[in-house]
Amino acid sequence: MALLKYEEIAESLRSRIAAGEFAPGDTVPSGRDLAEQWSVSRATAIKAMDVLRNDGVVEARQGTGFIVTETPVARPAGNRQAGSPRVTGGLPFLRVGNPDWVVPPSHVAEALRMAPNTDALRRVRVMQLPDGSPHSYVVAWFPPDVAEASPRLAQTAPIAEGTTRYVRRQTGRFPTEGIDTTTVRLASQSECGHLALDEPTAVAVLLHTAYDHEGRPLVCEEGVTPGALYERVDTYSM
Repeated sequence: MALLKYEEIAESLRSRIAAGEFAPGDTVPSGRDLAEQWSVSRATAIKAMDVLRNDGVVEARQGTGFIVTETPVARPAGNRQAGSPRVTGGLPFLRVGNPDWVVPPSHVAEALRMAPNTDALRRVRVMQLPDGSPHSYVVAWFPPDVAEASPRLAQTAPIAEGTTRYVRRQTGRFPTEGIDTTTVRLASQSECGHLALDEPTAVAVLLHTAYDHEGRPLVCEEGVTPGALYERVDTYSM
């Protein structure tokens, strides 16, 4: 399906940011400049910027315009319904260590449909509350066929366009189905350390697995949130 003009403008800027042409904190072209460059109305150019802002790639700075986001934003694991922009429910995060290849826990390997003792690419982050305190500890696991085709997943730097868009651009695959499973248990010693918890502490564990249109797994994320911070609200017709 052909991109609409504002989507084309947004994707062009996204690619330029991802390529390093605009670093975090840099000002991107204004709506007026984009309108002139692309021979479109300012409304179309502004709509393109809204796409990037909703995805957490740029933010508005008074007196400056739009700048590339300096603090990476991501969502806790799960709740990835279609049509939900990446920044919805987004929180700043800190990367923990370097991405590495290790054998995932058995329940993750099962979700990813991987053979036993097969390495997957692991990326770990700690989501933060506005005051900088930890909100949740999230471990993302990528199967070999996805990780090997998407080399930037193995880097520590944030992926400005978001991992979903990046993987889609690299592989042509994108999520069409997600399965979220929530359980409750006591936090491990390592999780208590990352979340600044006293042992033992009850945590909610959300296992999110995304699948493409052929049912092949793309990623499995396990998000651990202290019970005092976890809340799920569902609104539905009756």
